[in-house]
Amino acid sequence: MQYDELKLRLDGWRLATAEVVYYMPDHPSLLQSFMWQTLDLAPDYPRLHKFLDYWRREIEAVIHSVQLATGETLAPARIQAGGPILHH
Repeated sequence: MQYDELKLRLDGWRLATAEVVYYMPDHPSLLQSFMWQTLDLAPDYPRLHKFLDYWRREIEAVIHSVQLATGETLAPARIQAGGPILHH
């Protein structure tokens, strides 16, 4: 993990996975799925919106739906005296 990514994660950014389901341009009755991942900031998800705006502008395939899954934020470990390291 690069320093910039670690800093983003400590600032609340988390892994966001988007499944974009779209109509195939040459076969509009068929749907295709595309998976895309990036670090993004909830609840606005600026990187996801930038990607989807680019898709709508530059890609011929019309989006049917987008499903979003996000990971946990990276938080500092808590050390309990005489016990294991706990993550929250």
